[in-house]
Amino acid sequence: MIAAVKGWYAALAALLVFCPQRAKAADDPASAARELAAKTAGFVGSGATVAVAWRNASSLGSAEAGQARAAFEAALRQAGERIGENPGLEVRLTLSENPTHYLLVEEARRGMERQVWMAAWMRREDTHRAPAGVSLDRRLVWEQDEQILDIAFSASLMLVLAPSNITLYGKLNGQWVARQSLPLTPPKPWPRDLRGRLRTAGSNFQAFLPGMTCNGTTDPAPSMECRSSEEPWVLESGSRGLLLASFAAGRNYFDGRVVAQNGAPRTVAPFYTAASVEERGQTLWVLALVDGRTEIFDNSLGPVAGASAAAWGSDIAGVDARCGPSSQVLATRPGDGSEPDAIQAFSLSDRAAQPVTAPANFSGPVTALWTSGGNSALAVARDLSTGRYAAYLITVACGS
Repeated sequence: MIAAVKGWYAALAALLVFCPQRAKAADDPASAARELAAKTAGFVGSGATVAVAWRNASSLGSAEAGQARAAFEAALRQAGERIGENPGLEVRLTLSENPTHYLLVEEARRGMERQVWMAAWMRREDTHRAPAGVSLDRRLVWEQDEQILDIAFSASLMLVLAPSNITLYGKLNGQWVARQSLPLTPPKPWPRDLRGRLRTAGSNFQAFLPGMTCNGTTDPAPSMECRSSEEPWVLESGSRGLLLASFAAGRNYFDGRVVAQNGAPRTVAPFYTAASVEERGQTLWVLALVDGRTEIFDNSLGPVAGASAAAWGSDIAGVDARCGPSSQVLATRPGDGSEPDAIQAFSLSDRAAQPVTAPANFSGPVTALWTSGGNSALAVARDLSTGRYAAYLITVACGS
């Protein structure tokens, strides 16, 4: 998620309202991005370090949004700029739209200096229209005040993983009722933006947390044993994809040490989440990288040449649904965790991401998205008005 302030949103809203409808437009997203990159380079001068943040507030799919981002960064580098930390210039770019144009709006800040530029290109009525009949079904599973890290089911029980405990719930008169709470005692304080993962097999369960692994059972009596551990997390994607990934100690992402499904160890860029996709009989992996990019890899976690990066958020999950030539990936929007979020289903066509459903919108940020098997994933969102957390089962329905 991208940092934002009220003044920036006010400026963007004004641009959307007062943008001249007959202004000269660029040919496509890449042309618009290069136009803004040239203005950025002229503003900062050659050889500067630029920090670039992106937000997609438009109906554009990830392929075109990624095209704009790649073109902007490539043009900056060609002009002699560097992209990285400790910047001399901070840049925020927002993709938006009005009734006739797509808009790329840039806010550039250097110390107390601030510039806002905009480039536009014509809308096409059929751009990334979701296929008929394909939809996302959202069903509320559970909500509570404490953060929900993950939810899993074991026999007739529901297990809810929170920062302080794993609570087991059973059904009574059609309602989930707490049966037992198993406390968690971390070996060191939890990191900021805590993440956790639950896996179940029959009556047994396993919980992965930063620096700690727990193993437990629900039968005959619920019990759990936790230990300090840096062992890899097991990441599942649909019913077929499996990946072992090492979690970065004290952080909220995976450090890039992975073991592919064929047993081969690999080192990739640090990432938040991973999803596998079946495209034309080939298994591909998509990783949401820590630097904000999304990249496509082959089944042994080697990079795929010519694959288009997607402009997605940090949470993605693979499902088994095949609404077309490939299985689907659920992805959040880019953002900074302070604004409403959305989840949308995508497929890969010629190794480029294309949306297949309309987005499912939430009243706050999505804080977790994990594959739950079959055509579904579990999404957790925090309501910005109440602060409560709600878990939903998100299912891709291909239609007739």
